[in-house]
Amino acid sequence: MPFALPGVFLSLLITGHTLNLISLIGSVMLVGIVVKNGIVLVDYTNLMRDRGLSLVQAVVVSGKSRLRPVLMTTLTTALAMIPLAMGVGEGAEIWQPMGVSIIGGLMFSTMITLVLIPVVYTLFGANRMRREKKRTAQMEDEMGL
Repeated sequence: MPFALPGVFLSLLITGHTLNLISLIGSVMLVGIVVKNGIVLVDYTNLMRDRGLSLVQAVVVSGKSRLRPVLMTTLTTALAMIPLAMGVGEGAEIWQPMGVSIIGGLMFSTMITLVLIPVVYTLFGANRMRREKKRTAQMEDEMGL
């Protein structure tokens, strides 16, 4: 979620809109979409690890396999917000910041999600593997093996 906020602020700044209650409602809507995209990626990576792939192989396979669902979710939501962001019609200027904030936040957070989540997963996975090796070596030393 924190990765969506710079996109929201940047899109509002570029379009000349202010941060108001309606744009904050759009930011809250982003939480579900951004978190879902991250969960889809991590869950499939865990599944690949359970199936016996190495850490790097699991991250690469899950990145390739889950790229389309993540992009489809992002693009369909962003494209659906274009009429709202354009502000066409009577009273539409009230809802325009919501569309702008959702589109900007989605685009920014998706790019960050597709890059940052695999990197962080790999770093944490490598640390876990080191700890397990160290623990195994300590247990072997204690047992006199």
